Amino acid sequence: MKALTVQPLTAGSARLDDVGEPPESDGPVVVETLAIGVCGTDIEIVSGAYGWAPPGRDRLVLGHESLGRVLDAPAGADVAKGDLVVGIVRRPDPVPCGNCAVGEWDFCRNGQYTERGIKERDGYCSERYRIEPDFAVKVDPALGTLGVLLEPASVVAKAWEQVERIGNRAHWQPARALVTGAGPIGLLAALMGVQRGLDVHVLDQVTTGAKPRLVAALGATYHTGSVQDTGNTPDVVIECTGVGSLVFDAMEHVAPGAVVCLTGVSSGGRCLDVDAGLLNRSMVLENEAVVGSVNANRRHYQAGADALAKADPSWLEKLVSRRVPLEKWSDALDRQPDDVKVVIELAQ
Repeated sequence: MKALTVQPLTAGSARLDDVGEPPESDGPVVVETLAIGVCGTDIEIVSGAYGWAPPGRDRLVLGHESLGRVLDAPAGADVAKGDLVVGIVRRPDPVPCGNCAVGEWDFCRNGQYTERGIKERDGYCSERYRIEPDFAVKVDPALGTLGVLLEPASVVAKAWEQVERIGNRAHWQPARALVTGAGPIGLLAALMGVQRGLDVHVLDQVTTGAKPRLVAALGATYHTGSVQDTGNTPDVVIECTGVGSLVFDAMEHVAPGAVVCLTGVSSGGRCLDVDAGLLNRSMVLENEAVVGSVNANRRHYQAGADALAKADPSWLEKLVSRRVPLEKWSDALDRQPDDVKVVIELAQ
């Protein structure tokens, strides 16, 4: 069968390979892959900046944002033949640490977790894969191929869960949310903010194209410039860019008791001039909180699935800016100016 593979940490090594059928040790559920979403992590792996091959091998099957159809499943499993499913990315570490032992593997404390398509486990960008029933999440069949958005939606669902848990440390009635970045993560964060009844504002750099239209279609407000230029002080910030200057800009312009959730990963080597004393004073005196959030566990996948099922399908459809057949996979990794989410299609 065909699979998109790469030699991690080696730029230019990605290729479409003929590989064997998935081993039974991967799980008893057999899935036909329909679509794979492409994100910045995939581009980093292909560029040679990131990634780990499975033990004893030098190549990794790519793809962690998946959608597939079950071909075979054991009796009594939560999934059955014909179901649309998404594979969870992370697996608990083998020790396991306290968090992994109770299904909170997104909070793994010793770093020995594995991730399909990223860290020491083959991903889902092959014509078929196997998976354990507990790591296959059913998707509302009405979503069809839009179920491929579930993995990024799970990341956002976790971020909102963290925000609400921290906010509810006291009497908390958030009214306004700011999302920085209008990529897929930011747009899904805005969607979930609107679903919560908040006045949602989205800040990004582009002034025209799909992103402003998608924000407007949600009933949210689109901005460019700085956080201060938005003219409001949010109760919630979901930061989706990882841009250091924007992170601190957001932290400096929030309402008392606000929660700032960081989901974007920053690159190192950049220094900023920050009035740390003033920022510390504001955060202490106004009970502000900043939390980092990454990855997701099964609970968050289910919350993401629920959010997608409630969303307007025509709006979700516009998030997918391009669909590329597997044979032209390299086109999917070549970002174009108006791209939001690019999807590699493996089957109908």
